[in-house]
Amino acid sequence: VAPSIRLSPAARSLFDEPLAIAVQGLSPRQRVTLRASLRDETGELFQASARYQAGDDGELDLAHCPALPGGSFSGLEPMGLLWALQPQKPFWRLVKRDVQSPFLLQLEVLEGHQEPPGRVLAQAQHERVFLRDGVRRVPVRDGRIRATLFLPPGNGPFPGIIDLYGTGGGLPEYRACLLANHGFAVLALAYYSYEDLPKEMKELRLEYFEEAVNYMLQHNQVKGPGIGLLGISKGGDLCTSMASFLKGITATALINGSVANVGSVLRYKDITIPPLGVNLKRIKVSKSGIADIVDVLNNPLEGPDQQSFIPLEKAECHFLFIVGQDDHNWKSEFFAVEGSKRLQAHGKEKPEIVCYPGAGHYIEPPFFPMCAASMHLLVGKHVQWGGEPKAHCEAQVGAWQQIQAFFHKHLTGKPSGTSSKL
Repeated sequence: VAPSIRLSPAARSLFDEPLAIAVQGLSPRQRVTLRASLRDETGELFQASARYQAGDDGELDLAHCPALPGGSFSGLEPMGLLWALQPQKPFWRLVKRDVQSPFLLQLEVLEGHQEPPGRVLAQAQHERVFLRDGVRRVPVRDGRIRATLFLPPGNGPFPGIIDLYGTGGGLPEYRACLLANHGFAVLALAYYSYEDLPKEMKELRLEYFEEAVNYMLQHNQVKGPGIGLLGISKGGDLCTSMASFLKGITATALINGSVANVGSVLRYKDITIPPLGVNLKRIKVSKSGIADIVDVLNNPLEGPDQQSFIPLEKAECHFLFIVGQDDHNWKSEFFAVEGSKRLQAHGKEKPEIVCYPGAGHYIEPPFFPMCAASMHLLVGKHVQWGGEPKAHCEAQVGAWQQIQAFFHKHLTGKPSGTSSKL
C-alpha cells in the first residue's frame, strides 16, 4: 500500500478548530519528515517541518506520536505543523485579509530525516476556512461608520460584540468572523487608515465609536440590552475608553490592552485625554537591529501622565483582561493589575485577569503562528512582540475559550456549553 495522509475533517476545517493528521501505509518504524506549507494572500510562504518515526504497524498519528528532535518542534504536538509555521521572509506576520477565501494548507510526507529531506512519499491539501457556511458578511457604511458585520446562521437576535484591532489600522475581519462562527453578531470596526477615515492616528473622537455602539444596540439581529467589546493592543485601550464613557456596554474583553490612553489624543464632547508620554531613549536595539520597546511608555501613575489614565471606574460593565506575560510591546500585566486596583478602589467588581506565561503581545485566534517581530507603524521600525511559540500557541487556544465563555456569560446569561449548537 502506498503511504497516504489522512485528515479529519477531511477536506476543510475552520481556521480556529483542530485538524487531526495521520499517515498510513508506511513501513514499520520508517523514519519520515512531515512538512506543512501555506502561502498568504501576498504569496509569502510559511513552512514548518517535523521528524517522525512510524509505529510497528506503519501508522503515524500525530495525536499519539511525538515528533523527534531536529524539526520545527519536538514532542507530542498534534497541531505543531500549524502553530510552528514560520515565514520564509523575515519579520512577516500571517494575517487574513479576505475572509471569504480559505488558506490552502499543503502537507507532505518526505523520506528520512536528512537535510534537505528526501523524496515525497505522500501529499495532501486542506482548506482552512474563516466563514462557517451560513454566516453572513455585511459591509457597513452607515453615517461615518466603516465596518463589517458578521451574523451567524439562523434567526437572531444574537449577542453583539464590537471588535477592534490596534495601530495597524485598516479593517481586519478575521477575528470577528471566527467569533461569529460561534454564535455572536460581531462588528469589525475600522477607525483609521481605511477608506475615507483619517489616514493617521493623531486624534480619535469617541463619538465615532459611540455611533458604532448605537448601530449595534439598534440592530434587529443584536440581542440587547447591552453589547460586548473586544480589543487587542491599541484597540484594548479604545475599548476601555468606550466602556468608561459610553452607555450600552455590558462586557469588555481586553487582549494585552492598556488602561492609559496611548498613541493619540482622545476626545469626547468636552473631555480630552492626552496620550501617555513616551521616552524613545528607553528603546533597546538588539544586535540584529530589532527594537525592544517595552520600557518606552511613561508610568500612568506618576506626574502629568496620570491624566492619560482612562477613568474605567465610570464603566458599568464586566471586564476581562487577557495578559501575555512575555508581552514586549508594553507592560500588559501591570496595566491589568492597575486597572483592577482602580476598579476595586471605587467599589466596582474585581475584573477577571487571565495571565499566560510565555505568551507575547499578539494573542490571536487559535493556530495563527506566533509573530516574534514585525514592523510597528507608530515606531517606524521592526520591534519584538515577545512570546515563546509553543506557550504562545497554547495561550491563543486558552484565551479564545476564555473570551467566548466571558461573552456567553455576560451577554446571554448562559455558560457557553449550553448555547444552541450551530
